[in-house]
Amino acid sequence: MSRRTVSPKKPQGDRPLRGTPAQTRERLVDAAAELFNRFGYHGVDSNRIAKEAGYAAGTFYKHFSDKRDAFLAAYENWARSEWEAVRAELDAGGTTEEIARRLVAVAVSFHSRWRGLRASLLELVFADAEVRRFYRAQRRQQIVLMAEIRAARGGEVHTREEDAIHLYTCERTYDAIAGGELEALGLSRETILEAMVQQVVAILQ
Repeated sequence: MSRRTVSPKKPQGDRPLRGTPAQTRERLVDAAAELFNRFGYHGVDSNRIAKEAGYAAGTFYKHFSDKRDAFLAAYENWARSEWEAVRAELDAGGTTEEIARRLVAVAVSFHSRWRGLRASLLELVFADAEVRRFYRAQRRQQIVLMAEIRAARGGEVHTREEDAIHLYTCERTYDAIAGGELEALGLSRETILEAMVQQVVAILQ
């Protein structure tokens, strides 16, 4: 009789998933991200996150001080994943316009897939000073990354203010696309996407 293999992603009965502390934390962050994305920050608690990840409630507090701590970890993962995807598209090569089109597609995909998480983030940035500080630190890092990417491509020198305007403009537009605002306002998705491509072309040069 063959021995049945149990997937490491799912708990067997009530037994918690096993692994290193880093693996446990990663599972908790992944579960938190999915739950925040589906139900919003205020629709999720630490017990639900632990259960979704396959652990007892007490496991959550071995890795996070509170729900906000888990949310920030989930957002940090999201931001890092998006920039890793950006670097992959840059490394894939092509003309500046070809790269820009791929980068816009990546950004729209990320913002659409995680629009619930993004919505919770923007709400918390307004209401929570600690989240606001964390978010602004991420912003500073993103502006630095933009300059580094352009320098590596031999592009022109832009001011930090120019990069910040690009970052704010693109991000708000991607959120609008992901949230269905274009259709609601009777706007052309194709026209706006083309404008975003040209924005990215300009920032890469």
